[in-house]
Amino acid sequence: MKNITQNRIKSLREDRDLRQIDVALKTGIDQRSLSNYETGKTKPDSEAIVRLAEFFGVSCDYLLGVTDTDLSSNDDLIAEIESIEMKLQSLRRYLTRK
Repeated sequence: MKNITQNRIKSLREDRDLRQIDVALKTGIDQRSLSNYETGKTKPDSEAIVRLAEFFGVSCDYLLGVTDTDLSSNDDLIAEIESIEMKLQSLRRYLTRK
């Protein structure tokens, strides 16, 4: 089974039509290291995870597979906040009925 992190790094790069060298130049991560992350030969350290998350505009949790929500756009973030607010409103209504 492939590693979630390697899949997500590669998918994020490809979704943005970027080459590995493009990401390497923008993040300061060696292109060979990036290639190794994507193929699963090596795993990125915490510094690389942070750099990649910042570059792609996602959370470290998303890159690591802790969450499936990438929040890469404001629309995604707004939708997530609205969902949470609706759940809170439902909970408040439920609690006030008792």
